[in-house]
Amino acid sequence: MASNTKKTDSRRKRKKGSQGKKRKKLMSKMSTPAFAIHPDKGE
Repeated sequence: MASNTKKTDSRRKRKKGSQGKKRKKLMSKMSTPAFAIHPDKGE
C-alpha cells in the first residue's frame, strides 16, 4: 500500500495537470487564424 505522502503527491500532480485545461486548449486554438493553404487548387 502506498504511503499518504505518495497519495497526496500524486493527487496534487493530477489536479495541477488538469487545471485550466479548457482555457489552454481554447487559447491555443485562438492563436493561429484559419487560412486557406491551397486557395488556387479549387479552380
